This record gives sequence, structure tokens and C-alpha cells, in this order.
Amino acid sequence: MEQWRFIDTGVHSPAMNMAIDEAVLTVHSEGKTKPSLRFYTWNPATVSIGYFQKAEKEIDLDKVREYGLGFVRRATGGRTVLHDQELTYSVVVSESHPAMPSSVTDAYRVISVGLLEGFRLLGLQADMVHPDDAKFAIPSSAACFDSPSSYELVVEGRKVAGSAQTRQKGVILQHGSILLDIDIDMLFDIIRHPNERVRDRLKKNFADKAVAINQVRKTPVTLAEARKAFREGFAKGFGVELVDDGLTAEEAELAEQLAREKYGCDEWNFKR
Repeated sequence: MEQWRFIDTGVHSPAMNMAIDEAVLTVHSEGKTKPSLRFYTWNPATVSIGYFQKAEKEIDLDKVREYGLGFVRRATGGRTVLHDQELTYSVVVSESHPAMPSSVTDAYRVISVGLLEGFRLLGLQADMVHPDDAKFAIPSSAACFDSPSSYELVVEGRKVAGSAQTRQKGVILQHGSILLDIDIDMLFDIIRHPNERVRDRLKKNFADKAVAINQVRKTPVTLAEARKAFREGFAKGFGVELVDDGLTAEEAELAEQLAREKYGCDEWNFKR
């Protein structure tokens, strides 16, 4: 059975979390490491925006500071995510890996199988969204969990995991949020809206389309239980053995540099 790395880097700052993802991608692109699955969490709780979003147009940065939240721009696309009560995952694997389809959408499908298995191990009946499912096609707000994309996961018809992907240097990086709980009020307080009526309408729509694990499970899931279930789920979904590992010295050094010179800088975070 093929072996992949399993790296749990625990809690880090927003800049460092994004820097580690890029560092792992870069070193893997040079053929120095095996494919990897990484789990991580955030301190402080953080607002991340997609690469193509306009920070000051879409986010109320005064509210972000008022709540004591971190802020970072991702290298991946997608929309606004509040990283708070969640387990975050990232998968790094070469585009040329035999298990990885060439299209972005089909790669989502392959990676989503791992998520699907994890939800099932937690006793939840999750389903993949088919690309032709029109009712999920058009998001109504800037929030990532407003609407699932192709092959993302829904439970009871509501989005339960959000993912984003980029391809650089011949390598796929997909990372995403697995929600244990969600503070919808805070999320919609930090996203800019034309007026309160629009905000209230979009917030209600969001609550109908998104859900956290502990809203649909009889007994709450701890972070430790989620880690165990999704590690097993990804291993089963990918058909690989996940071997405990840590960052290499090169990855750690590069991540420190990227956090300092890129993801921790206004030039990157407010570039659009």
C-alpha cells in the first residue's frame, strides 16, 4: 500500500498556517517528500479570503479587529471563511500522481471521498453535490459555506465542509474547513452588505444552506474525535497508509520565511 505523510501541525497563526501549506507544496514539487495530509487549527480565530476577493470591499475590517480575529488571504480561490470551531485539512499531491485526475472538478471528487468517509465514521450520512445539481449552483453571499461547489459535501442537504484548490509548480494543494460549530452572527457581522435588510435575508439563506457537525449529530464531536475520524476517512478514501510525520527542516524554514515576508504582510493580504 502506498504511504503518504500525515502531519498534524496543531495551532498556528493565520500567516503561518498559509505559509506551511505553501512550503509543503514547494518542497513536494522538488520531489523531496511524499504526498501529504495535514491537519491544523487557528489562533486567533481567523477570517480568510480567497485569492481573487477584494478585502476592503467585501470585509468589514473594523469588525474583524473588534472581534479579535486574525485575517489572511489564501493562495487558493473561493470565498470568505471564518476559521473558528473547525478542523482544517490540506492535501498536497503532485498533479501527475496516478490517483489525481487532470481536471480541478474531478480532483475535488477524489479528495471528497476522503471527507465522505470521515463523516460516515462520525455516524453522519453525507452526500456529494453533483455538478449538475442546479439548486446549489449560485451562491448568494461572500461566505464560503453559502453554497457547495461540485463534489463538496452536504448533510441533510446543507453544506458541511468547504474546500478550495490551487495548482502550482505541478502540485495540487487543496485545503478546507470541517465545521464542528459555526457562529453565523459573527460571520455575517464581518461581511459587508449593502444594508441590514439584505444582510438579514442572506443570513437566513445561509442558515438554510450550511450546517456544522454538532448541529446534526446527537452527541457533540470533539476535535480529537474529528481528527481520528477524518484521518481514517482520508486513508480509506485515498487507499493509502498515512504515516505520522512532521515538517522537514527545509519546510519549517521556508514556512517561517513565507509567514514573515508574504502571508503576514499587508502587501499580500490587501493586494487586490
